[in-house]
Amino acid sequence: MKLKALVLDDSKVMRTMVMKALEKTKLAKFSFIEARDGLDGLAKFNHEKIDICFVDWNMPNMSGFDFAKKVRATGSGKNIPIIMVTSEKSMGKMMDAMDQAGANGYICKPFTVQELHQKLDPIIKKMK
Repeated sequence: MKLKALVLDDSKVMRTMVMKALEKTKLAKFSFIEARDGLDGLAKFNHEKIDICFVDWNMPNMSGFDFAKKVRATGSGKNIPIIMVTSEKSMGKMMDAMDQAGANGYICKPFTVQELHQKLDPIIKKMK
């Protein structure tokens, strides 16, 4: 399976880490589009070309939380999985991401390839 992933994080190092970890999961053949914040992500988001999004919560200009809400508000982005990849570890933040922003998954930094695989496997299986 081939997936085009939009990876949003204000840290280039973290975007690279997420992309390398995704490749190591071997859940799909990933290709990537990078965005440095939510505004950049919205500019690059195209529901016909993006299969899945990996989004940091805390970014300048527009947070990942707000990015997810805006994508969900557009009818075209409602079926694209959004995975929050963030250092926000509180249960309240996790619930907000899922309930208010419409995220499909939540991965806490730092993470391992195994954790990423475990949390993404059911999401990607639903996409097949």
